[in-house]
Amino acid sequence: MWNATGAPDDRFAQSRFTFTRTGARQRPAAQRAGGGRATGILPRVAQRRRSERRVATVGSGLAELVPDPDRRSGWTLLLDGTPQSHVDLADPTHLEFEYVRRIGAALDLLAPAGQPLRVLHLGGGALTLPRYVAATRPGSAQRVVEIDGPLVDLVRTWLPWPPSARIRVRVGDARAELAGMRPGGYDVVVLDVFAGSRTPAHLASVEFAREIARVLAPTGFLVANVADGPPLRHARAQVATVREVLPQACVTADAAVLRGRRFGNLVLLAGRTPPPVPELARRAAGDWFPGRVETDLDRFAGGAAPVGDDAAVPSPAPPDGLFRSRA
Repeated sequence: MWNATGAPDDRFAQSRFTFTRTGARQRPAAQRAGGGRATGILPRVAQRRRSERRVATVGSGLAELVPDPDRRSGWTLLLDGTPQSHVDLADPTHLEFEYVRRIGAALDLLAPAGQPLRVLHLGGGALTLPRYVAATRPGSAQRVVEIDGPLVDLVRTWLPWPPSARIRVRVGDARAELAGMRPGGYDVVVLDVFAGSRTPAHLASVEFAREIARVLAPTGFLVANVADGPPLRHARAQVATVREVLPQACVTADAAVLRGRRFGNLVLLAGRTPPPVPELARRAAGDWFPGRVETDLDRFAGGAAPVGDDAAVPSPAPPDGLFRSRA
């Protein structure tokens, strides 16, 4: 059941740095404030919006919708106390989290600007990326598969998307739903599935990658969020696994993550045709969170072998304390 609570929530108003459930960074509050706003009224606005926080129990734990004190129409979805999604209902083109911005850049570059795409999202959250595609590529046909039915109801009730967005949401397991989809039906598959803070093992195998490749058009791409930390064993194995069926690939991430120096998110872009590496590199270098693009994936994989169902394991859990706000 949903209930509103008036308890203040200062996690976002006071923190300089916030991590999502998989270690992706959220911008410091000073950068997140909207331009042209009178700073004298911000505390009053923030206090009023914090009183609008909503709390519910969903299939994956305790969900909270926390108003963004720096954006009047912004909301952060938390699951068990860690940020899972951020949406701005008035501006769905605003992407707050680091890895989501990298996925958004890839979606921008996979086809001419404004051209509709057929997009399958495996993992839904608050539907940040489906809303982004609907706004930037009007007319796109999109399907979202999300295993947590109560979470879908939560988002549909409190963070509704316009009917014109052409977003269809199906409740179910990503792999099970994928098996029933027709071949070649999608231009893009976005893979961002987590059970808590880990990707389930059955979504990390070459058999699963083959199912993704099957539903992609010949020129289609997989855009996958891979969470890992030193020494990047999981990420290297996932690169080898996906390239077994979608060999033209690159990885974009923060340089420290790519070098295995900290836990974070790597975005893997893979298909049967070359990805737009030069444009992606320019976007990564100029982002709020500067990153780089790795194209030498033979070197990056370091001899890792593709992983089958019999050997697949979940992605590693983030380090203890990663989700605490940094003062």
